[in-house]
Amino acid sequence: MVTVVNSKADVLKASQALAVNLNAAKGLQEVMRTNLGPRGTLKMLVGGAGQIKITKDGVVLLSEMQIQHPTASMIARAATAQDEMTGDGTTSSVMFIGELMKLAEQCLAEGLHPRLIAEGFDLAREDAIKFLDEFKVPVPNALNDREKLVCVARTSLRTKIAPSLADPMAEVAVDAVRCIKRVDQPLDLNMVEVLHMKNKLTTDTRLIKGLVLDHGARHPDMPKRLENCYILTCNVSLEYEKSEVNAGFFYSSAEQRDRLAESERRFTDEKVKKIIDFKNKVCTEENKKSFVLINQKGIDPPSLEMLARAGIIALRRAKRRNMERLPLAVGGSAVNSVEELVEEDLGHADLVYEQALEDDKFTFIEGVKNPFSCTVMIQGSTEHSIAQMKDAIKDGLRAVQNTIEDEALVPGAGAFEVAAHVRLEEFKKTVEGKARLGVELFGKALLTVPKTLLENSGMDMQEKLIKVVAERESKGTPVGVSVATGDPIDPTIEGIWDNYIVKKQMLGLAPVLAQQLLLVDEVIRAGKSAQGGLGRMIWASGPGLASAFGENGQYWRLQVLDVG
Repeated sequence: MVTVVNSKADVLKASQALAVNLNAAKGLQEVMRTNLGPRGTLKMLVGGAGQIKITKDGVVLLSEMQIQHPTASMIARAATAQDEMTGDGTTSSVMFIGELMKLAEQCLAEGLHPRLIAEGFDLAREDAIKFLDEFKVPVPNALNDREKLVCVARTSLRTKIAPSLADPMAEVAVDAVRCIKRVDQPLDLNMVEVLHMKNKLTTDTRLIKGLVLDHGARHPDMPKRLENCYILTCNVSLEYEKSEVNAGFFYSSAEQRDRLAESERRFTDEKVKKIIDFKNKVCTEENKKSFVLINQKGIDPPSLEMLARAGIIALRRAKRRNMERLPLAVGGSAVNSVEELVEEDLGHADLVYEQALEDDKFTFIEGVKNPFSCTVMIQGSTEHSIAQMKDAIKDGLRAVQNTIEDEALVPGAGAFEVAAHVRLEEFKKTVEGKARLGVELFGKALLTVPKTLLENSGMDMQEKLIKVVAERESKGTPVGVSVATGDPIDPTIEGIWDNYIVKKQMLGLAPVLAQQLLLVDEVIRAGKSAQGGLGRMIWASGPGLASAFGENGQYWRLQVLDVG
């Protein structure tokens, strides 16, 4: 017998390869299961240097955990890709893939070929996506339907943070997105700045319809607070700069050197004087205006002294992203020269003030008219609570953005999964041959979401799930599960909504990956050894891993052994 595979490579064939993939999917599902829904538990991640992160956000867990198994890592990457596309649905995707693999395992043990199951999955997926388009609820002109937007943001946030925090944060996320939306232009969430201050409590997090810059004025005599302000946004160097070409200056007396230094200084001073003259021209006794200068380039100490004497707040070296946001927030336009300044170049804000927190300074620009940029100021007493809020706010903003772009929502609380299960039970009667088993498995796997919601709420899973499915079959209306009582509820009345695109992405992604894993019949893996040859891979499982992955130790782990 001639083999084309290196003799030192490790090869897993047929049932072994399948067992590896099945155990990986089930192991990852067990890890994520307890996090699903508003009653899900939290995971504490401790880094090598002792950093702590407490979260139940699926994407944070999958990106922070060190997953060694190649198949589990592939599932994690696919679920993280879903989060990048839609901002949510990571935990649901992992659980759906795990449930499809777990149910398929029983049929495979009875001798059914994986290809037939994959064909059934294909048929069921197409029908489920078609049913999703019928099941969704259109939300025309979603931007103006604030109540619906708050509901969808609240549903998303309650699965990440406590309800007492989620409800006010949902309103912050909705108001932020409505603030930055411009007519006939795509929504750009980068126009929402998320800043944090280690101060007060997380409940003090608020939306500022304006900007907060994470630095203050660089001169002690500058005003700390100005009202009714003109704001000049510019990208002009107000500091001494060396010439761009190599030049030498030779002098024979101290007077000649003084004249050179004076002329070099005059070049910068004239630019500063033009700004001060412009300020005196537009800020009169009659209009009671004050003046703020925000510059992307540097301002040297003599220039700061001149500006401070004129009563101007001057901020130097502002970040480029803030320079893009400033004209959108305060109006006016960013200028690259101080020549021919006109009043139309200026923005306006009712209030500009500086707040110091230990060694950090923050400059608040508030009371702007028609802002198209805003800031979410997250406050908290600990690092991990601030990190948790940041992740949650980003998910809330994405949920609102998805609703505005889709102009549709899907009833939540597991209502779609229950309805799709009932639909597929009818659909499988029209499918002939063994592919029908694949459709049946797909329908059962969808119930993993309502089942887990009930399980995480401490309810009797079988009894309550039968009630919910029976209610859907008899009434035909959207029926979800209540995490408080476990009884059937109408999510549209309770205000529980999911994003249409998240469900569509999950149905498009999870079954395809499950099919690919089922159809793998050989795993060949080899790595390089220290001597430049090929390393040998061993597949090991043991009870020591049971505490981490909860599948009787059947979580497969890769170890590389050097062949000496």
